[in-house]
Amino acid sequence: MTLGAVVLLLVVHQLWWTNRQAQHSAQDQVDRLERQWHARPPSTAATPAPEDDGAGARGSGKSTPPPDTTGRRATDRPPPPQDLAYAVLRIPRIGITAPIAQGVGKAAVLNKGYVGHYPHSAQPGEAGNVALAGHRNTHGEPFRYIGRLRPGDTVVIDTAEARYTYAVRRTLPETTPGDGTVLAKVPYSSVHPAYRFTAPGAYLTLTTCTPEYTSTYRLVVWGVLRSTQSR
Repeated sequence: MTLGAVVLLLVVHQLWWTNRQAQHSAQDQVDRLERQWHARPPSTAATPAPEDDGAGARGSGKSTPPPDTTGRRATDRPPPPQDLAYAVLRIPRIGITAPIAQGVGKAAVLNKGYVGHYPHSAQPGEAGNVALAGHRNTHGEPFRYIGRLRPGDTVVIDTAEARYTYAVRRTLPETTPGDGTVLAKVPYSSVHPAYRFTAPGAYLTLTTCTPEYTSTYRLVVWGVLRSTQSR
């Protein structure tokens, strides 16, 4: 009986308490960032970028040049500090608002309910591939329902400088943890070759574990930059 009670307490801690703690921490970070941004002087230029429909999805029959195919940074800002929240991810279809932090370490980022930015991937709004990771279960589970996203769904990333709006293009339901090319500048799956983009663009990649409550495989959602609105 004692062993059963201990096991039950561990389950409650993992499935309920870690979510409660992480979600509270994540919301605090979102509120802090928004207060900082609102306190900034308004930008003197707010010119939306032309819509980019994401170059070269196989079978799409068209290839639209991205806003910048040279790989230059979207702004002259330095890279964000490691493990600190600096942007906010919003996915209206599945009701997600979560802070984005630099890095994908579990203790420092993901277990706090944050979405982690792969450090060697592009920053929001840049040419290349903005790659993000998040827990699917426990610790806030911000990516629990990303498998429900469909082509055309909106994914927004807010930073101090701008709002970047991406449109979902494709979902890879399952691949191996070692399929690192899903994070490439022009993303594709080396395990499932039919899943690929073929031309430079401004991409977004969301990754999480699958099936639920395991870390056996990875679920991947890809999007392309649709618009940019300066603050």
